[in-house]
Amino acid sequence: MSNASPRLDLYAHIHKGLRLFMSDTLLQLSRLDVDDPQDLAAGLAQLDALLDAAHHHLDKENRFVHPALEARCAGSSAAIAAEHEEHLQSIAALRAESAALRALPGAAAAQRLYRRFAAFVAHNFEHMEVEESRHNQALWAAYTDAELAEIHGRILASIGPREMSETLRWMIPALTPAERALIVGSLPPAVQAPVLAAVQPLLDHQAWAKLSRALDQASVPGLVEA
Repeated sequence: MSNASPRLDLYAHIHKGLRLFMSDTLLQLSRLDVDDPQDLAAGLAQLDALLDAAHHHLDKENRFVHPALEARCAGSSAAIAAEHEEHLQSIAALRAESAALRALPGAAAAQRLYRRFAAFVAHNFEHMEVEESRHNQALWAAYTDAELAEIHGRILASIGPREMSETLRWMIPALTPAERALIVGSLPPAVQAPVLAAVQPLLDHQAWAKLSRALDQASVPGLVEA
């Protein structure tokens, strides 16, 4: 059994958040009530937010990760880069179907949107697995963890406050307790407090108690300690 420390993974945490966001959005679309204007608006608003997040994510991979791969492993990002172009086309098609359903609600149109989005999610899950396996192997062979941390820092610096808030909202509940504590614990104190306030309702009692202990904070009264 190897005692080697795990390598820095540029994909792991954000992909967990995206998988949760996609899965939850797929669930919302599967039970969308086109006869309830509020339910329809909420479901399509979540789809819009998910498509924004997917677009932002592939843009960052194109701008920061793929150039790093090509710089030392020429050709290694070509296949995934081509899939990114397909994803952009799929995102545009989903936006158009969502707008059409919003303008003219109907069960048949809602079912078409749901099925198209399900196919988009399925392809993205396979796509992310390739990135987490083949791309990581190439990055780890070509870069030190210090160099990868520098790339990660540039990615974080490119994220605005609103996008970061949305990212953390889906990422933190998707992480293991150890990963969650690492991410939240690395935030500046001024940022950590509002993030904790935002994610507390998204965690069950045990998850919140574990995070509180890891951050050396008292759990909220009434919560069950894990």
